[in-house]
Amino acid sequence: MEEMDYENRIVAPEYTYRDEEIDVSLRPKTLDEYIGQDKVKDNLSIYIRAAAMRHEALDHVLLYGPPGLGKTTLSGIIANELGVNFRVTSGPAIEKAGDLAAILSSLSEGDVLFIDEIHRMPRAVEEILYPAMEDFSLDIILGKGPSAQSIRLNLPHFTLIGATTRSGQLTAPLRDRFGVLLRLELYTPEQLAQIVTRSAGILGIEIDKSGALEVASRSRGTPRIANRLLKRVRDIAQIEFDGIITEEVAMKALERFEIDELGLDDFDRTMLKTIINNYNGGPVGLETLAAAIGEESITIEDVYEPYLMQIGFLVRTSRGRCVTDAAYNHLGIKKTGQQTIF
Repeated sequence: MEEMDYENRIVAPEYTYRDEEIDVSLRPKTLDEYIGQDKVKDNLSIYIRAAAMRHEALDHVLLYGPPGLGKTTLSGIIANELGVNFRVTSGPAIEKAGDLAAILSSLSEGDVLFIDEIHRMPRAVEEILYPAMEDFSLDIILGKGPSAQSIRLNLPHFTLIGATTRSGQLTAPLRDRFGVLLRLELYTPEQLAQIVTRSAGILGIEIDKSGALEVASRSRGTPRIANRLLKRVRDIAQIEFDGIITEEVAMKALERFEIDELGLDDFDRTMLKTIINNYNGGPVGLETLAAAIGEESITIEDVYEPYLMQIGFLVRTSRGRCVTDAAYNHLGIKKTGQQTIF
């Protein structure tokens, strides 16, 4: 089977270069503009106000949860609310301890340093980060061998915000150095409809309430996907309709993109039907499934499975992956003993 080009999926929650043109303009700048994640916002508001009253840097913050929920946006908002500079990097981009030292030594008092995908930071670099987070200092080794000298460099008090989609992969010493740990949850369709309506207003797109809710309900609980779908539905509305996104327009546009009412696309349905047709609904091992659909096992685990498991269509067992009755019903497939009937 031909390998699936998952990077071009319109419902992929991961950030792609196509999102760059809309991200800057649509990202809220304050906590009041940020829709959803109410518990996270309430706690952050208290922490930020308290730090400002004490004239101190905010404690280090770890944001974790599925991709596309606004961890980067929320980090920028924290910097804006504090009125400080916002520096952005990522774990894979910091290859050597010297790279991190250069970034840290360039910070000013109170600055926010955002490290995306912090779980992918090399271990040697991570160990340099420990004293920086705890004591606001860097231990630098000059020279080699017997003549090597250790120099401690004092750093300004800064706030590190780490973002990760895999909090379980963080080492205990790093996780323990974050004073504030916040989990971002998937959005409800109603919250996403608010985001879609706000984004439509910024982009100059006419959309009614039912149209916004239709786009939102197929966005997998993820704002990034909702904004991406909004732009694609706008194209259809402008060319084939009167430019206004109604419920009917949104439904027809998303059906053209093969995105159903639960946000499943052809990639999802192909994998589910492969398990059903080839392995009688499972269980089937990950490597066997990967070979059957022509995809890498890590891609199945990280890209396809999470949402299917969240909505109860797929389960992982000790023997392999199994498709649930809910998935059979959604796909219109009937289970009869050892065979499936369409």
